[in-house]
Amino acid sequence: MQQFTYTRLYADESGETHFEDVAVPLNDQGIIGSISDAVQVTELFFRESPPDYDWDFHCAPRRQFIVLLDGVIEIETSLGDKRVFRAGDVLAAEDTHGKGHKTKHLVQQPRRSIFISYR
Repeated sequence: MQQFTYTRLYADESGETHFEDVAVPLNDQGIIGSISDAVQVTELFFRESPPDYDWDFHCAPRRQFIVLLDGVIEIETSLGDKRVFRAGDVLAAEDTHGKGHKTKHLVQQPRRSIFISYR
């Protein structure tokens, strides 16, 4: 079975942030390709961040998928784990409490992304 993988960023009971790879099963739809089951979403935001955008530890304002359209960023957890995300990558930011995460631009250019809130 085919699958789509994204990265989940979440806080545990003690407030430490972690990464988790999440695999979403895709259902074969023949000539149009494969598609997942529906995910209920609540809001969608378009965002452009300035080239010098670096943000120290912060929590996500809501549970949201972040779809990078361009640029390259590094996310660091409260435990010091780091991952790099590029155009086309999807991050589920769920650390709405706890110690949060850092975000750093690795390419000094404006970065466009789409934020999709979910429950």
